[in-house]
Amino acid sequence: MKKGVYLLTSLLIVGSLLLSACSDQKEAAPSSTNTTQTEQGSKDQPTATPAASPAGESGLSAPYDAADMSKLPAVAKQRTDTIIVGLTDPSGAFTPYFIQSGYDANVNSLLFSSLVTVDEKGLPIPDMAEKWDVSDDQLTYTYHLRKDLKFSDGSPMTADDVAFTWTLLFDKSYDGDSMIPTLPVKGGQAYKEGKAQSIEGIKVIDPLTVSVTLEKPNATALVMLGDKVLSKAYYGKDYKFGQLEYIKKLHSNPVGNGPYKLEKFIPGQEVRFVANENYFKGKPKTEHFIYKTSEGDTWQYLETGEVDYASFSATTENIDKLKSLGFVNIIPYTPSTYGYLQVNLEHEALKDKKVRQALAYGLDRQSIYVDANQGAGAVANIPSSPISWAYTEDGINPYKFDTEKAKQLLDEAGWKEGAGGIREKDGKQLVIHYLGSKSKQTDIFIAVAKENFQAMGVKFEPEVFADFNSLVSKVEGGDYDLVSFSTPMLTDPSDGLVQFVDGEIKGYDNPKVKELYDKGLATSDIEERKKVYKEIFQLLNDELPIIFTSYKKTVYGYNGRIENLAVSPFVGLANSLPDWSLKPAQ
Repeated sequence: MKKGVYLLTSLLIVGSLLLSACSDQKEAAPSSTNTTQTEQGSKDQPTATPAASPAGESGLSAPYDAADMSKLPAVAKQRTDTIIVGLTDPSGAFTPYFIQSGYDANVNSLLFSSLVTVDEKGLPIPDMAEKWDVSDDQLTYTYHLRKDLKFSDGSPMTADDVAFTWTLLFDKSYDGDSMIPTLPVKGGQAYKEGKAQSIEGIKVIDPLTVSVTLEKPNATALVMLGDKVLSKAYYGKDYKFGQLEYIKKLHSNPVGNGPYKLEKFIPGQEVRFVANENYFKGKPKTEHFIYKTSEGDTWQYLETGEVDYASFSATTENIDKLKSLGFVNIIPYTPSTYGYLQVNLEHEALKDKKVRQALAYGLDRQSIYVDANQGAGAVANIPSSPISWAYTEDGINPYKFDTEKAKQLLDEAGWKEGAGGIREKDGKQLVIHYLGSKSKQTDIFIAVAKENFQAMGVKFEPEVFADFNSLVSKVEGGDYDLVSFSTPMLTDPSDGLVQFVDGEIKGYDNPKVKELYDKGLATSDIEERKKVYKEIFQLLNDELPIIFTSYKKTVYGYNGRIENLAVSPFVGLANSLPDWSLKPAQ
C-alpha cells in the first residue's frame, strides 16, 4: 500500500484536478451515512461514502429548493460576505504536490488554479490556459496561457512558472503523490538522475506559450500536466537540485493563483480565506470563505447555521430530514468512484480465481450496499463509475447473490465441507480474515457477511479498527484476507486501473492487462479507448483481483441563500465556488 492513505473522520469538499493524477490512492470503506466527505484524490482520506451511482435512481432525482427560508437560523442570516464549510483539520501543507492529506488539497483548491480543468463529462476544458495544441503524433502538448495572469502577490505568471513546476516534480528528491513524474517526458529521467541540467522535452516558447514532449503517447497527459502552477520567483528562489526540504518552510504562506488567498490558519479551529483580487476570472463574489475545522456533529452544524454546506449519503431518511429543515437546497450528486474489497492474493486460497468468484457470488452485496442504505447505492462489478464515458455492462458478470453457485465453485476448487461445516483443503480450513474501519457500514457488512460465509462453509473472522492508520499497518503487514476500500474520485477511466498495473496489488501481475492499459493511453480517440477499456473491464470482472462492491449516492445540503452553486462529478465544487454569492436574508 502506498503512503497516500490517511484517516478521515468526517468531512468534505472542493474537488481538485489532483484527482486525475492520483487514482492509485486508497480510501477506507464507508463510515457513517451522516457524515460529509472529502472529494480529493491526492493522498485522499477514507470517506463517509465510497462511491456513487446515478442520482436519478435514488430518492432525489433533481435539485430541490428550500421551501421556507424563514427557518434559516439567525447566525446564518447575519452573515453578509462569508460562507462557512466544514472540513477535517488539514496538516498545513498548503503547497500543491507536497500535501500531507486530502484536506490540504481542499485548501489548495481555493488557493491555486489549474491550466486545464474538466467538464461534466470529464473532458478537458480551459482554465488558466486559454487553449492548447496536440501534435499529430500525440507526443507534444503546447499550452497557450491567458494574458495578464497573476499570482496572489501581484507578480505575473508566465510559461517559465509552468516549466519550473514540471521540472521541480522530476527532481530526484521529490517524494509527493503527483503522477506527473510517471509520465514519459523526454529527458525527464535524465534530469532525475542528474545527467542533465534541464529537461529536454520542456520548452518555453514565449512568455505565454510552453510545450512538453513525451517519449510515447499518454491520453491523460493533457489534464495531468495541466494541473496547478507554482511561482518560480517564490517557490524556486531557493531551489537546488536534489534539495526540496526548503518547500516546507513555504507551506504556511502560500502564493497562489486561485480564487482565494490564505488569511489565517488556526489548527483545530478554522482556515480563513479572503478573495483574491488578482484572480484571472475576477475577484470572487463572496469576500470571505472559512473552513470550519473544529470537531462536531455535521447535522448539528448545518441545523444551527454554523456551516452553510454539508454532504450526506442519499438515504430517504437523510433527504427527508434535509427537506424538513426548510432553509436547505439539496443537490443529488454522483462522484466518480467505486468501492471494493482488496483481496490478499499472496494467501494460497485466494490465489485461486474460483475462490474469489465464489466469494463474489456468495456475498449479498445488494443487501449490504443498497438495501441497508435505503437505496443510496448500487452494486459495482467493474473498476469504473457508471458516470464514466467508458462504463459498460456489456459482457460483464453481475455476480448476483447465489449461495449455491458459490458452493459449486468452492467444490470445484477442492474445498470440501469438513468439521463444523467449515470447508477444508489439504488439512486447512477456509478462513477469511476481514479488516474494516469502525463504522455503521462496517457493522452492516460484518452482520451480512458472517451469515453469507457461514452458508458457504467459510469461517469468517472480522477485525474492526477505530484507527484507520492501524488498519493500514495491518494490511501492509499482510495479515488479512479481505479489507474494504474505496477509490478517490476518478477523472479518466485509466485512473481506476492504476492499481492493477503498478504493483499496488501484490500477487497480481497480468501482462494482458498492462498491454491493454498502455493501449488505452496510446490514443486520444474516445471510441477506440472505449473498446480497450471494455476489454479490460471484462477481463478484471472475470479474474477479480479485487472484489468490486458498490457505488454510493450522495446529496449536498446547503444554505438556500447561496447562489451559483454547481457540482461536477469529477472536480466537485471547485469550478463553481468562485461564483458563489449570498442572497439577502429574508
